[in-house]
Amino acid sequence: MSNNQERQIVSRARVAEHGEVYTGEREVNAMLDLVKDETERADSRFLEPACGNGNFMVEILRRKLEAVTRRYGTSRGEWAEKAVCALCSIYGIDILEDNVKEARRRLLGVFKAKAKAVIGANAGRLEPAARFVLERNVLWGDALTLLTVDGRQRPIVFSEWAFIGGGNVKRRDYELAELMRNKPYDGPNLFSDLGDEAFIPKPVKEYKCVNYLKLSDNAENQLQP
Repeated sequence: MSNNQERQIVSRARVAEHGEVYTGEREVNAMLDLVKDETERADSRFLEPACGNGNFMVEILRRKLEAVTRRYGTSRGEWAEKAVCALCSIYGIDILEDNVKEARRRLLGVFKAKAKAVIGANAGRLEPAARFVLERNVLWGDALTLLTVDGRQRPIVFSEWAFIGGGNVKRRDYELAELMRNKPYDGPNLFSDLGDEAFIPKPVKEYKCVNYLKLSDNAENQLQP
């Protein structure tokens, strides 16, 4: 682990202003071990509402990709689809833009390295989809207000990526404020993986099914009429 990944504070000013303290590797692994089975399911969703530079998300992705490799490593096609599915299941928010950019970079690095190790020269074809997913899944925002902090203060919107077979993905966009509703009559929200029926509100956008390799291709033209 590099010194950059092991550091727990960037500056005293950031600690004072934002309460920013990165979680160390040992603590990350100890906490994730409490939900070990979920970290090894490609499609189990994780949301880190104060993701920092991605320590939790990076380890979750590593665990998911290791599990995918154990099960599908002998089939490049199946591995590729399941690996993208694993990446699609990890979400993060941070109030600091540099953290968001670094978290995306680190996640992409882990994904690319594993793809290259497993499928070799074909790994590059996964990168456009991976980059597109990370731009939608790791966002610059405030998890307390559920708004972006890019100057426009829009509602935070996350995409649901539903892998429906045959390499096809159904994308739906939801406002996080609606997804996080968990009133007794609503039932668990989209980020619940407890086996219960999830409460899913009406999406703000819905897209046509596309192959997972084409997620980034003319996304606006994929909107469902």
